[in-house]
Amino acid sequence: MDNFRFDIIVEYLPLILKGMLLTIGLSIVSILLGAVLGLFISFGKMAKPKYLNWPASLYINFFRGTPFYVQILIVHFGVVPMFYGSTDAITAGILSMTLNSAAYMAEIYRAGIQSVDQGQFEAAYSSGMNRYQTMRYIIMPQAIKRMIPAFGNEFIVLVKDSSLLAIISVQEIMFWSNAMRGQYYAIWEPYLTAALIYFILTYLLSKLLSYIECKLK
Repeated sequence: MDNFRFDIIVEYLPLILKGMLLTIGLSIVSILLGAVLGLFISFGKMAKPKYLNWPASLYINFFRGTPFYVQILIVHFGVVPMFYGSTDAITAGILSMTLNSAAYMAEIYRAGIQSVDQGQFEAAYSSGMNRYQTMRYIIMPQAIKRMIPAFGNEFIVLVKDSSLLAIISVQEIMFWSNAMRGQYYAIWEPYLTAALIYFILTYLLSKLLSYIECKLK
């Protein structure tokens, strides 16, 4: 590291920061979509009928049991062209991150809901509430508070995993770090810069998560 060049970092920094904004945007959109999809999958996983339980379980096991790297390639080269006729890196990136996140979010929902005492279900039913009302007004408000740390951790993981989208040329942080390495044949400058930015992002997210947890206590 004797010849560490700050000049190439300065040259690429605007592009890397632009990539950081894209990373944040992709992660936010994907975690929100994944949260919605994961909620329905979790209900399917907890359902008694096998025609609901089996597909939900298969979905969760597939996306949790296969590498995210492979999922990105399948979505980019297979799924997106199937519907659009051609591939699009941003669309493939959001879709692959959403599908992956939904599997983990589904398990977070399931664990949170099942952590609520079963007696509260019975009390709600005995008071005349149906299952939907019980979930909305009694169970979910309690479960969500317990899920906050897990939601935050999943978001942090998703931000870091977004670095894999560079393989399909999504112009996020790692895309421009790889471009810097390719142009200047440098190792330390691009990857230390990327590591620092990811560290700052995840550190700030962890602090935000801690603040939210404190407010909800």
